[in-house]
Amino acid sequence: MTEHPTSHEGRQPLAARPQERTRPRQETPPAPAASTAAASGPASAPGRGPCCGHAPGPGHGPAAAHTAGAGHVPAPGRGPAGPGNGGLGGPPPTSTTTSASGAAPGSVPAVGAVSAPSGAGPQDPVGTARREGDRLRFVGAATRRIARGIDLDEIVLGLCRATVPTFSDAILVYLRDPLPVGDERPVDPFVLRLRRTDRLRLTDDDCELGLATAGPAGGEAEPGPAAELCEVRPGGALAEVLRGVRPVFGDSAAARAALPELLGDGRSVPSGHRAILAPLRGRRRVIGAAVFLRRPDRPSFEPNDLLVAAQLATHTALGIDKAVLYGREAYIADELQRTMLPENLPQPTGVKLASRYLPAAETARVGGDWYDAIPLPGSRVALVVGDVMGHSMTSAAIMGQLRTTAQTLAGLDLPPQEVLHHLDEQAQRLGENRMATCMYAVYDPVAHRITIANAGHPPPILLHLGGRAEVLRVPPGAPIGVGGVDFEAVELDAPAGATLLLYTDGLVESRLRDVWTGIEQLRERLAATAQLTGPDHSPPLEALCDDVLDMLGPGDRDDDIALLAARFDGIAPSDVAYWFLEPEDAAPGRARRLARRALARWDLEELSDSVELLVSEVVTNAVRYAERPVTLRLLRTDVLRCEVGDDAPQLPRQRRARDTDEGGRGLFLVNRLARRWGATRLSTGKVVWFELPTRA
Repeated sequence: MTEHPTSHEGRQPLAARPQERTRPRQETPPAPAASTAAASGPASAPGRGPCCGHAPGPGHGPAAAHTAGAGHVPAPGRGPAGPGNGGLGGPPPTSTTTSASGAAPGSVPAVGAVSAPSGAGPQDPVGTARREGDRLRFVGAATRRIARGIDLDEIVLGLCRATVPTFSDAILVYLRDPLPVGDERPVDPFVLRLRRTDRLRLTDDDCELGLATAGPAGGEAEPGPAAELCEVRPGGALAEVLRGVRPVFGDSAAARAALPELLGDGRSVPSGHRAILAPLRGRRRVIGAAVFLRRPDRPSFEPNDLLVAAQLATHTALGIDKAVLYGREAYIADELQRTMLPENLPQPTGVKLASRYLPAAETARVGGDWYDAIPLPGSRVALVVGDVMGHSMTSAAIMGQLRTTAQTLAGLDLPPQEVLHHLDEQAQRLGENRMATCMYAVYDPVAHRITIANAGHPPPILLHLGGRAEVLRVPPGAPIGVGGVDFEAVELDAPAGATLLLYTDGLVESRLRDVWTGIEQLRERLAATAQLTGPDHSPPLEALCDDVLDMLGPGDRDDDIALLAARFDGIAPSDVAYWFLEPEDAAPGRARRLARRALARWDLEELSDSVELLVSEVVTNAVRYAERPVTLRLLRTDVLRCEVGDDAPQLPRQRRARDTDEGGRGLFLVNRLARRWGATRLSTGKVVWFELPTRA
């Protein structure tokens, strides 16, 4: 426990220490000036007490707390106080008898509810020592419960559950709104919001606990909650109490003016020492306040209970400070991770995609797993899943750089093995020990083939239409970042209706199972799921992803998980038209005739005028710069897609033509008439494409 600034040590009179009468008397060094000032006033002055640094009011009990060490018996009416225990003294007495309240040894009775033994007067030293021992045990148990919380709500709940009903019958916790994070400058105005209130039960006595509004003059109190929002007026009574930091009794002059401002006009608190207002001060500033309330049928708070309230408030405020900082860091890490993943997957022609990402359950909410789907020329699509080793902000940053590099390399239409080779070089440039695994696959819906290259990643699983699931045999390869390793690609069939599942090792490997056992369980799970939909239907992708994640048990979340599922629909050969055109002046006319015949065969004559115009413009531009034959391909799916390829690497750019220019208007027409269009550079040249909508 931390030492509260109001804690101080007093000296026990010799009358309270009979067992030390035979020992030599030792001189006690004088107390510091600050402590002397805090405990000023004669201890035997009737009806005066310290009230934790505030001006004592009448009837506040003993003047100061004193040390009750081993073999020391506290003076009548005085509780132990010592450093390291928030001014509450040293270790509790080791008596093995039950307390006056009937509590068993070692239990934590309700603080303030311990009465003197039968036949003992109010000055009984044994009863006082027991009460102070119970108070110390309560503070230890309460602070441990508060410290168990990791977020703001858990910490506030821990304070409420630890104090009600042991220390108080009701508690109201107000926190600053909004809560400043770290060294942030608080916003004005200073507003407190009721974060949580706990009480035993709602009864007619709630009007005595500040949980009801006062009725008409001389009438009954009307049940109602305390004010939810409170604006702290600069220089007001509540601001002064919060600035003082120390808890005060509800009947003190400062609290009598501050509590109506906090709870709202017309709301009362119990009379006497049955309410404590405790400011919550974090590392740098006051962040809230707590109000502890007791019912009239329970013993009132004692002066030492102010020190208990101060200790609880200090632990709660520091815990909230740390929880807010942790929450901000977790939020930043989570946002960093998710912004580096694709917000929405593309839906290219001939393939359907679905994905999932789950952060690790027992580590920081950030990792290095990622997935991506990148459209390529020719209606192809690149499927990428990778895993950077480690769980840190550094891993997430490296993941973002590798994903960006993979997207750039995919745009160059490099073979999969070349993409991994360049990723390996990039990882080595990022620094030492920057290692990652990666699976890079390119699916061609026209050829119904898929080309896969692997860099130390778990093998993909292909789920066939009939329900058979197989682990694809791909070269394992070395992780990215090792250097000096050649990567190998393999080309496999991708039949229509099949589903390819790419995943990271967090899905199949944990402390409870090795990676190959997990892969086999995943394969069996996919096969069982496919059996439910029958041999002629593929399972829905979204439901399939959810079902795969359901196989995870409580101990299977040691690592974050990235999952990418691709359903191969393909493009039927009857929906594809492909030609080669010689780079000559007659090529645009021939392209128009070929396109017209294909549209007639597909019953799309209404698109003939637009298609012929756009095909003529794009082919004319290609013939102007090409040296080898130009390719023309038409694809019919939910849209009509036209692709023109040539061997010139320069990409066309749309520009505004002047009135005197003879050319430069072709791409302007394409941009106005086409639904979408674009140009992609290839290793052997470029492809210019455009899309037109078919019938609605």
